Amino acid sequence: MTATVPPAPSENPIPDPAGRVELPPGVVLTDARFVNDDLLPVPLARRRWTTYNFTALWVGMAHNIPSWLLASGLVALGMDWKQAVFTIALANVIVLAPMLLTGHAGPKYGIPFPVLARASFGLRGANLPAMIRAGVACAWFGIQTWIGGQGIFVLLGKLFGGWAEASEVGGQPWTLWVCFVLFWAFELAIIHRGMEALRRFENWAAPFVIVGALVLLVWVANKAGGFGPLLDQPSQLGWGADFWPVFFPSLMGMIAFWSTLSLNIPDFTRFGAGQRAQVWGQTLGLPTTMTLFALLSVFVTSGSQAVYGAAIWDPVQLAARTDNVFGLLFALVTVLVATISVNIAANVVSPAYDLANLAPRFITFRTGALITGVVGVVIMPWKLTETPELYIFTWLGLVGGLLGTVAGILIADYWIVRRTRLDLTDLYTPGGRYWYTSGWNVHAVVAFAVGGVLAVGGSHSAPGKGPFPQDGLIPFLKPLADYGWAVGLAASLVVYVALTAGRRRV
Repeated sequence: MTATVPPAPSENPIPDPAGRVELPPGVVLTDARFVNDDLLPVPLARRRWTTYNFTALWVGMAHNIPSWLLASGLVALGMDWKQAVFTIALANVIVLAPMLLTGHAGPKYGIPFPVLARASFGLRGANLPAMIRAGVACAWFGIQTWIGGQGIFVLLGKLFGGWAEASEVGGQPWTLWVCFVLFWAFELAIIHRGMEALRRFENWAAPFVIVGALVLLVWVANKAGGFGPLLDQPSQLGWGADFWPVFFPSLMGMIAFWSTLSLNIPDFTRFGAGQRAQVWGQTLGLPTTMTLFALLSVFVTSGSQAVYGAAIWDPVQLAARTDNVFGLLFALVTVLVATISVNIAANVVSPAYDLANLAPRFITFRTGALITGVVGVVIMPWKLTETPELYIFTWLGLVGGLLGTVAGILIADYWIVRRTRLDLTDLYTPGGRYWYTSGWNVHAVVAFAVGGVLAVGGSHSAPGKGPFPQDGLIPFLKPLADYGWAVGLAASLVVYVALTAGRRRV
């Protein structure tokens, strides 16, 4: 496999009545530097995900422990349930817009995120956004797996007793390491079976997790003596001067939580039966289910405050308060399903494709998934979770700004510059229209640099809480730091459009 055979001048991509496009008949893409079976456009016959499949995907991803902690954490910050739910609902409506815009290329052309990025960054330049996205996903995979392993450890310890007192290895009980490793292996076994297995898993996982959250709500409401006490916890911030300084950073945090998926959503929508399926599926799945889950989590957290005198915002710790064996087992299964559902979909699929794009000759989707699993362990997530100021609030905030910058370039190129028209063959062809300068689009790199500096240049840390100066890396940009994702997206979009003005072509 040495070269890509381009189509004859008379050959054009074949659209179907729904506007979807596949490669022209007879075109064979064989350059192993940019092509393998996992990166090729999905044939029309295999694009069959429906509205329900996309809705179920988002239900499964939204209903997980970290998103529960984000929602209930707003209550811990002093918001009442109405303020917390409003913040989360607004954030997910906002992030839905770039999700639908980047997701459009999936069902239309059947291509994953790194191949879409070739149109704007170049065949080689696409590895820049792909590796940024892959790095974030690998880190999140390790952290989610560690959180899931801890949940299993806590609940099994409650069932059998003595687990926490087991002899330590590397500073942790050996029983915790066993839970972590078994959970890690189970996740990789599912993803090894491919995207169709993921679709089937999400279909039944989504309703199961919803039932689990409702059961937890009913249980804590019963202990609180009804739903009244859950709604009576007052806001400690009010709606005045104390509220807004908490609201805006929290809003950006909620947006940044799913900003990763706003980039690589074509990895899923490429299997869509059409635009209607992905638009309605995501619209019904993301803002509605995240808002519902937020409602459940803040109600349960408020209820725990009414019952125990303090807000217990970790659902695993709350479930462990029951002495009912059936309840503990049900909570254990719910934790397993919820964590696997989000971790595989959000944190394995993307880096698997991104790594395959880096070296298609050697890395397939399954190989990329295995690499992701290994990297997720090598980064030692148990260490990262010990320093939330450094990881969650500093490193992820930094990367969130860069992800917004990439999203701005993708949206500008696909919607404004190209008006959604792409040449499928050239996306895999060195020397074609997306080759630019030795495989790199200088305009995209400049837009990324400008947007990135504006988004993260003001990064700052409280004394002793992180690696950045208290006044920010670039002091005059410090006011922008809390809005990194939005600043990066807007700035890179404007710069890219300005640099490519007049270049309206495929």
